[in-house]
Amino acid sequence: MTEVAIATSGLTKRFGHQVAVDQLDLTVPAGAVYGFLGPNGSGKTTTIRMLLGLVTPTSGQVELLGEPMPGRSGTVLPRVGALVEGPAFHPYLSGRDNLLRLDAADLTTDPRSSRRRVDAALDRVGLLAAATKRFRAYSLGMRQRLAIAGALLRARELLVLDEPTNGLDPQGTREVRSLVGSLAGEGATVLVSSHLLSEVEQMCTHIGVMHVGRLVAQGTSADLRAGTEAEATVETEEPEAAARVLTELGLLDVRSDRRSATGRLGGIEPEKVVAACVHQGIPVVGFRVGAPSLEDVFVSLTGEGFDVSG
Repeated sequence: MTEVAIATSGLTKRFGHQVAVDQLDLTVPAGAVYGFLGPNGSGKTTTIRMLLGLVTPTSGQVELLGEPMPGRSGTVLPRVGALVEGPAFHPYLSGRDNLLRLDAADLTTDPRSSRRRVDAALDRVGLLAAATKRFRAYSLGMRQRLAIAGALLRARELLVLDEPTNGLDPQGTREVRSLVGSLAGEGATVLVSSHLLSEVEQMCTHIGVMHVGRLVAQGTSADLRAGTEAEATVETEEPEAAARVLTELGLLDVRSDRRSATGRLGGIEPEKVVAACVHQGIPVVGFRVGAPSLEDVFVSLTGEGFDVSG
């Protein structure tokens, strides 16, 4: 088995004069849960469509599971499950019948075991009880689950999931997170495109950050955080005064709210923050030093909030 599940080199897509994806060198290790992050318009979905052979690149190369795409798509794609840009099923058919039709289109499977595969996939996403309900009666979250079930009709070496928790309630989101973890535990590689930073932070081993069509960073979660400075937070009844002390000490990006003041430590020793506040007569109720969040990493890389489109 190849050590790299997805590899691109110089992958580029232009639509007229607009460059949607620009010289992308993506590396997804086999067995990883790879969080593919970026705001709307950053090129994530266009990249995914090129990976799967749905869009022809302007230039560059793509390899899936060690095979060139789209030249070897007939061999590779049966080993890949995908959810791209939301579910699309026949509204008048039940969830089970939709999946039976989808399974029948796969000529590499045994039609005699189709019902068993479909029900196993429905059960895995929690939809077996609603198998006979028509798709048009499904909620948005149920439709998203059915699409994920469609990607799981057979064992896959690679799963490519574009916004898999879209429309799901908190419980459904947790279940998808658990499902992704179990798929990785079984040896599959999972690429998850998402804007839900908290979910990516909990489920992904590796992260790639897109910004205006370019991949600005990729690596393990720990590696990306290592390049971002830790923050110190002083909990106090005088947050504005504490913010002033943090600024005088040399902390960066100092900000305050109703109950605390926070800033990036840089090279400042944490114990000096508390000592300086106490010296200035500021009552310190609590103090903590936290690792940067994934959102902090994103902002440090792009200079923008996550909801900004490229």
